[in-house]
Amino acid sequence: MRKSILAFVLATAATIAGAQDSGLTSLETTDAGRSWLAVGRLDIDGTGFCTGALIAPDLVLTAAHCLYDKTTGQRIDPARIEFLAGWRRGRASAYRRVARAVHHPDYLYEGTVTADRVRNDLALLKLSQPIRNTTVIPFETGSHPMRGDAVQVVSYAHDRAEAPSLQRACAVMARQQGVLVMTCDVDFGASGSPVFSVSDSTPRIVSVVSAKAEVDGARVALGTSLDDTLTYLMGELDSRKRAANPTVPRVNRLSVSNRGSASGAKFVKP
Repeated sequence: MRKSILAFVLATAATIAGAQDSGLTSLETTDAGRSWLAVGRLDIDGTGFCTGALIAPDLVLTAAHCLYDKTTGQRIDPARIEFLAGWRRGRASAYRRVARAVHHPDYLYEGTVTADRVRNDLALLKLSQPIRNTTVIPFETGSHPMRGDAVQVVSYAHDRAEAPSLQRACAVMARQQGVLVMTCDVDFGASGSPVFSVSDSTPRIVSVVSAKAEVDGARVALGTSLDDTLTYLMGELDSRKRAANPTVPRVNRLSVSNRGSASGAKFVKP
């Protein structure tokens, strides 16, 4: 029987986490943040915010739970969500309202936060208009990282809501059943933050932050693997745009198998 994700992590957390530096670098200055302007704050219906990142001039990748009202549990009207690209100290490089939003077909915003929920916690937002700013360059996406690989996270959070921070020195502790467990430092507001793998000096998004957790007293970040889900979401957005055309073929739902429980840890949505 396959071990649960957290059981696996308990066996490796002390070794890897102890070797990592959790320091954050503020990106509030123009020079520091120049390469990361496509990461932005998602202001959600005036009640809170998440983090998102451009992967095309009109597409933002984030976490699925950012699309739900945390009090009522209802889906938020996408038009009430605004993407603030490169938000720093009251100004953004671009402002765009969200026109449409889709998330993983198997994501459910209810119950406790489990490995099942984290695995499916991915959403794609279509902006009302593309961002054609030459300083805001969409990021490429990449294949999933392996255990021990170095990753970086750029995020906003409740204590750094006015400027993002970069954490360079964190690593993948485990990857199992579509969930990445990382030694990165995340907090409330960091939901949907892009997780970057850097090769050839090119940052590529390989995951988004879904939750933070405590494993044997140590803080870790949990992210969803992009895998084929991103391709599905792009197709879903396109099919909704052309829904009036009956000749457009439907995209098959992704199936998720081998689901395991995530007992043994305290999960918290950042």
